[in-house]
Amino acid sequence: MSPSRTFLDAGGSAPLTQRTRDALVAGFAEGWADPDRVSSEARRARSLVDGSREAMADALGARTEDVHFTSSGVAGLERVIAGVWTARRGREEVVVSAVERDATVHAAQFVAGRAPREIRVDALGHIDRDDLAVALDDPAVALAAIQHANHELGTVQDLAAIHELTAARGVPLVVDATSSIGHIASPESWDALAANPADWGGPSGIGVIALRPGTRWLPAWPEGDDWAPGGVSVPLVLAATVALQERLENADSEATRLADLIDVVRARMRAVPGIDVVGDPERRLPHVVTFSCLYVDGEALLSRLDREGFAVGSGSACTTSSLEPSRVLAAVGALTHGNVRIALHPGITSDDVDRFVDAATRVIEDLRSEAGAPAIG
Repeated sequence: MSPSRTFLDAGGSAPLTQRTRDALVAGFAEGWADPDRVSSEARRARSLVDGSREAMADALGARTEDVHFTSSGVAGLERVIAGVWTARRGREEVVVSAVERDATVHAAQFVAGRAPREIRVDALGHIDRDDLAVALDDPAVALAAIQHANHELGTVQDLAAIHELTAARGVPLVVDATSSIGHIASPESWDALAANPADWGGPSGIGVIALRPGTRWLPAWPEGDDWAPGGVSVPLVLAATVALQERLENADSEATRLADLIDVVRARMRAVPGIDVVGDPERRLPHVVTFSCLYVDGEALLSRLDREGFAVGSGSACTTSSLEPSRVLAAVGALTHGNVRIALHPGITSDDVDRFVDAATRVIEDLRSEAGAPAIG
């Protein structure tokens, strides 16, 4: 990455460290054989997978035999929702929060053949537990798919309280932890969980699923396929595990440092007229923040910031011609246009953040001026 570029779009795809790249190379050197065969080379590859599964289970608070690898974080979400739903035959309703990622909503709709039941959230993105309790009382509910932390707002859900509600009604809780693992402590309250190594600085092309011992599931895919059709890449499994171990080695201090940087972004952007900074300022991911800008075109804003040398994300859904409004931001009553999502990685410094905020405030002012926007008092 060029020194003139600052990558602030690490949500779901963070840069690989040298240690992770070394693990990837070692995986290709030692784990190229098919781990399901019986040769010495295959057994060596299998030992790498088994060791990675054990380390991953320890990080997630799961049993080694209940951790599985798949081809991506999204594929993991799809498979775990399908597997748990299939085991709940006779129950067709899936419950989700109004701020779940699209992959969860689409997977739920696909397996059930109908749109999932959405649970309201408050202005900070926290689930309305009274609304959830009412939904769970429906005997047709097969499962609840709830995220640990939101990928746009940064808000962290109270999974302990949520799991208390689902467990009391015998409804499995499938947790999307694709934005939280490697950034905050792994959640303890879940029946099934999906994680995304690319989000914590691992390679893309690998996902992680974990199940509690009592969680029932049935294959909803062709016979012979496990959680990863065709098997998984041993080098990717190894690199993903090493990346997570590296993140966890100094997780507390790094989370504090990045949270302080995000506090700077939140405070300085909130001081700009017409800026809406979203999400819970306290119970949140340490590295994520989204803000929306009144009278600013989102696509123009992201493009201008990119030309300034800052790669940022957006909560909006990209189409071929425009940025569609974010339904997550709409669910919390925030501005849905002109939004910027920042997701920091460990390589980001305070100087990077200061330069970004300076550039962002200037670009926003320029775009408003060019559009002839009214003054904001």
